[in-house]
Amino acid sequence: MTRSGLAVFAMAVVVVAGCAGPMAGAGVAGKPFSVVETGIPELQKALADGRLTSRQLVLEYLTRIAIYEDQLKAIITVNPRVLEEADALDRERALGRIRGPLHGIPIALKDNIHTTDMPTTGGAVAFEGYRPAYEATITRILRAGGAIIIAKTVLTELANWVAGPPTAMPANFSGLAGYGFNPYDPRRDPREGTNDGRVALATGGSSSGIGTAASFWAANVGTETSGSILSPANQTMLAAIKPTVGRISRYGIIPITADQDTAGPMARTVTDVAILLGVLEGTAPDPNDPAMGLCPLPRDHDYTPHLKRDGLKGARIGIPRAFFYDKVTPPGESTPRGGLSEDQAKVMAEAIDVLRREGAVIVDPADIPSVVDPEPDKNFLTWNICSGAVGAKANDSACSVVFKYGMKRDFNAWLRSLGPSAPVKTLTELRDFNLARTARAAIKYGQNQLDNSDEMDLEADRARYQADRAKDLALAGVNGIDAVMKAHQLDAVLFPGGTGANIVARPGYPTLIVPFGLVRNIQTPPFPDGFEARPAPFGVSFAGMACSEPRLIEIGYAFEQATRRRVPPF
Repeated sequence: MTRSGLAVFAMAVVVVAGCAGPMAGAGVAGKPFSVVETGIPELQKALADGRLTSRQLVLEYLTRIAIYEDQLKAIITVNPRVLEEADALDRERALGRIRGPLHGIPIALKDNIHTTDMPTTGGAVAFEGYRPAYEATITRILRAGGAIIIAKTVLTELANWVAGPPTAMPANFSGLAGYGFNPYDPRRDPREGTNDGRVALATGGSSSGIGTAASFWAANVGTETSGSILSPANQTMLAAIKPTVGRISRYGIIPITADQDTAGPMARTVTDVAILLGVLEGTAPDPNDPAMGLCPLPRDHDYTPHLKRDGLKGARIGIPRAFFYDKVTPPGESTPRGGLSEDQAKVMAEAIDVLRREGAVIVDPADIPSVVDPEPDKNFLTWNICSGAVGAKANDSACSVVFKYGMKRDFNAWLRSLGPSAPVKTLTELRDFNLARTARAAIKYGQNQLDNSDEMDLEADRARYQADRAKDLALAGVNGIDAVMKAHQLDAVLFPGGTGANIVARPGYPTLIVPFGLVRNIQTPPFPDGFEARPAPFGVSFAGMACSEPRLIEIGYAFEQATRRRVPPF
């Protein structure tokens, strides 16, 4: 189904279904029911009480899609069998069979997660209409648990490993689907030089929070290698968990690098995120993903016991001032980097005050040792990911090759797993395909990230990759998050927005983000006179060491309940 036909399809489904029976939202008892900002527990109660059926719930969401999708562009594919699936789950409910906390609840998947009944494209023109021969493990788990996969969401193409600086691909743009728009300001950027169709308010990437923020479904599943869950959650005022690598299966997900890739839940509340995390994790490690089994499973595969209103009492929270709050000049450089805007600093000061009032022990500053280390070789800020034009082999002596090496290794392995049906067989074939279809804007922003990956030699460059991976773990883990948390006996490190994503992701550690504030959307160069930019969401993130999700949920839930700052976009 083409992008232009999605809203038409959704409206047609609503009209046809409406002719056949009661419209969604009416409820069995005739009382109106709205899905806007309604959480999973409330939806389940309404279903259990007979106030609505899963069919009616799906129709309510499809109605919102029909009204708003043309403006927001949140979806690549709507499940054409979604009403049949809802009906089947309604029949099971009527017989007293409830599969779990997501029974009959519509959930969306990022379109790099395999579904066999809908295309899985990664947003790439080369994979247009492609249906893989096998489902992702998490797709199978969700369906077995009664979730309804209502749609596949937009994403930055191939999880944003296509085009880097100087012509970096904007977040939530793909050659196949175009641009996704932030519901908090769904307008195009009017500034000369960036008025190519991109958005005025960034959506974050590469996962999308657009549809969840707009109540197109109850929650969605994103993926992250470095910031691709946390950034969109921050930009669209969502709660989300980027889990420990190995807690959730990656089998059947288009990869960047297995060293850092993970799937994770995105929703409007910490409660919904905790529910979805418990389902996604499954009941046993997936033998198809060797990283699994690192973390102990929660009792009854349920994180909701960690939704504790007093979860902040006595919690030790560290404030990593250097770089993340205040500008610093890395060793060997002359220009300060990092820091917060005036608005962001006020939001974080208020968040810290809330934490204190709720009984947390604030350790301030709790600077990360590798961020303030005076030796360039031991300083995290001088150790960037090889990216874009300056990340090519000719220039990559002072950056980490883990991403570009991992993409060559793991993307080609993923293509092999598709068998003879794969549209392209290697990363080289994908690059050639794109070059032959520039008229279709297959590579509107180029493909220097793919080029950088493809020039890696998996044998000759293995020692370099291993050395860089070891340095990533040392700077971000042992002398980074591990060091600051152990030195101050912390329960969590508090990062502004999604700013801690890079340092936390390299060792594969978890982060929970909570909606909190709004700040001015100030750009350089500024927007033209007469264009009044709307405020941008800005959340707070709690990060910890491997397998600390239960404690992060306690802390994040207590903070959320003390503040309740999320506001709907419209």
